[in-house]
Amino acid sequence: MNPAHTPPAHFKGMKMFTQTTPESHDNLADQAAVSADHAIRSTQRVANEALDGLAGSVQSLRQQAAPMLNRATERASAMAQRGVDVVRDSSQQLRERAHRASDSTQHYIQEAPVKSVLIAAAAGAALMALLGLLSGSRRRG
Repeated sequence: MNPAHTPPAHFKGMKMFTQTTPESHDNLADQAAVSADHAIRSTQRVANEALDGLAGSVQSLRQQAAPMLNRATERASAMAQRGVDVVRDSSQQLRERAHRASDSTQHYIQEAPVKSVLIAAAAGAALMALLGLLSGSRRRG
């Protein structure tokens, strides 16, 4: 019988109408080893090609993402700088207003000291009356 037509291993132990020889067993084992070697190499080649393709895709995505990340970083930095500038400008305006109010108050007190003392006393009395009402309503409630 031609060794290429030797029955598969799962028929081993079954009575067949063909006769096998030790040489055919060696030949069958060699063929199986060669087939297994080809299958392993083919699988390795396919796996390597798939990994190469994946690595190329990752590299391409990385190259595409880098400019986008740089732009996003630049925008975030610009927005943060604008925020800092707005806070600085607002704080400067608030200082200037407080300084003007202080100057205006000092000028008013110098121009009308008696009137200023009476206004301050009335404001203090009103504040005390309000605090008295609030504390009294808490005791009752």
